[in-house]
Amino acid sequence: MKIALVYYSGTGNTEAMAEIVRSELQGKAEVTVIDPPAFGPGDIEKYDAFAFGCPAMGQEVLEEEIFEPMFASIEGSLNGRKIIIFGSYGWGDGEWMRNWEERCIADGAVLTHAPVIANEAPDETAEAELREAAGSLL
Repeated sequence: MKIALVYYSGTGNTEAMAEIVRSELQGKAEVTVIDPPAFGPGDIEKYDAFAFGCPAMGQEVLEEEIFEPMFASIEGSLNGRKIIIFGSYGWGDGEWMRNWEERCIADGAVLTHAPVIANEAPDETAEAELREAAGSLL
């Protein structure tokens, strides 16, 4: 099984989350870590499942210059695709993740696990949820 792990991290918190996902899948699937600008619609067919990570930015939105353009470009290709989404935040109540989840559902993506969020760095609860989410892609 081939899984694309595509994430943006500004402070390192979402990167720490991505590393938990990657380590959980290690030895169970072929995981390719991809920088958002290097991923687009032409890459969808190369993978069986996807893990997308992005922190909350601004007024609780996806990062607007790097991650959002990439995600918007692939939305039309997510129908029927197995995905998980995760990210960190430092303020607000997780609105950005709820909005992102709604977008994914509207795109027809198959969310194999509830979105995982962490307030700042991932704690033990977020780590356990990330491991569960990663495993749900297999």
